[in-house]
Amino acid sequence: MKSILKVAVGLVTFLGLAAGSYHVNGAQEASAQSQNKKAAPSGFDAVIQNNSERMMREGRRIFRYDTFGSEAFWGDALQLHKAIAGEKNGGVGGGVSPKTALSVGLKVDSDALPDSLKQQIKDGKVNLDDPATTLALLKLNSVVGVTGIFDNSGNIKSMGIQCAFCHSSVDDSFAPGIGKRLDGWANRDLNVGAIVSLAPNPKPFTDLLGVDVATLKKVLGSWGPGCFDAELDKDGKALRPDGKRACTLIPPALGLAGVNLHTWTGFGSVTYWNAYVAATEMHGSGTFYDARLNNKDQYPVAAKSGSGNTRGTPDLVT
Repeated sequence: MKSILKVAVGLVTFLGLAAGSYHVNGAQEASAQSQNKKAAPSGFDAVIQNNSERMMREGRRIFRYDTFGSEAFWGDALQLHKAIAGEKNGGVGGGVSPKTALSVGLKVDSDALPDSLKQQIKDGKVNLDDPATTLALLKLNSVVGVTGIFDNSGNIKSMGIQCAFCHSSVDDSFAPGIGKRLDGWANRDLNVGAIVSLAPNPKPFTDLLGVDVATLKKVLGSWGPGCFDAELDKDGKALRPDGKRACTLIPPALGLAGVNLHTWTGFGSVTYWNAYVAATEMHGSGTFYDARLNNKDQYPVAAKSGSGNTRGTPDLVT
């Protein structure tokens, strides 16, 4: 438990999300500022520090907000944005309200909400049963890991997902499912199967796996919160040899420094997993190559689809 806490605290500090949460008295703060001024780097040391800070900012932005062009799949192909909007808002079906979204594990970044809106929520003046409210939250870019794409008239026309979709949570400081971001934490509340099942057009999955819609939804429904099968679209196996579900717990994206085969499948390194997930699971536009997936006996679906040699154009992942 102590080691877990150390990793968690280390990540929060590392990402700069804990700024202001440590209290020092005025003398200590003045001393620290004085030391920082004296230690300000110059010359090539300054170049190194500036580059490091720039990469951290870019990395955080990519992790939180970059969809890698995945909206071409989740929005344009599966049309999930239509299921979220609902018929009354130009989509299909009843739509997805904030309460429903929270119930399947989606999180809301409270820092992205205006103070006036947070007060209205506290006062019970915001309808959390209305899909239109979900669209408003997407416009604020406050739904962790999900980007809504809107036209000039304010109507949602597509949606994409980010790394943070599975690998970020919140601290519930405002309300259950709503709070400050915990980037890198596995979202063990996220019910990916239930979310995908909402897609008005499941054809991309049914065609790939060679199954009907009922079978697909049965498999997706077996996953439950915090579980995802990152090999289903490669080996086509919904169950383990013992008959239990084949999905695995969503892993954290922290505490992996110095770990080589860190993936829960044991397939490869951090960079391998980033490309694998971004290009073949998130369905972003990017490059991924692994000749092992051409083995039609072990990975019949991947061998047929050619996902072991994915070449998205333009490459938005690498």
